[in-house]
Amino acid sequence: MRSFPSVTVLGLVSDTHGLLRDSAKAALRGVELIIHAGDIGPRSILETLESIAPVVAVCGNVDSETPGLRPTETVLVNDRLVYILHDLASLDIVPEKAGISMVASGHSHKARIDRKGGVLYINPGSIGPRRFRLPITYATVTFGGVEPVAKVIELAS
Repeated sequence: MRSFPSVTVLGLVSDTHGLLRDSAKAALRGVELIIHAGDIGPRSILETLESIAPVVAVCGNVDSETPGLRPTETVLVNDRLVYILHDLASLDIVPEKAGISMVASGHSHKARIDRKGGVLYINPGSIGPRRFRLPITYATVTFGGVEPVAKVIELAS
């Protein structure tokens, strides 16, 4: 398991589907870790993100162009376990029983932040091609207080 002990701002993205806008790259400048919750597109998307910050990514349902990615990852961020998967419907663990603090997922293209059973669930929406008339979004998690603060940010298309 990879560990990131001193992250102040975490960036969460999903569903790039081969499109990484300049506005998305600019918005992610300053984050210290990027989590990509799948449906990436070509590996060059991850390489571009890695030029901004370290990246942890999982395989989405259309990621045949990025072999070697796992369907789930668990990372330790500031002593908090973060579980990453593409589709929340395929969650195969009980996060609060597994000591998970945060679950990051994508797939729906709908940004959402929920807290259940003491676990923070974040879907950053999609920063890739616009679908279903949904906004283009990503999320950040800021550490430093008692609890991490998550927010969804909309990008101009």
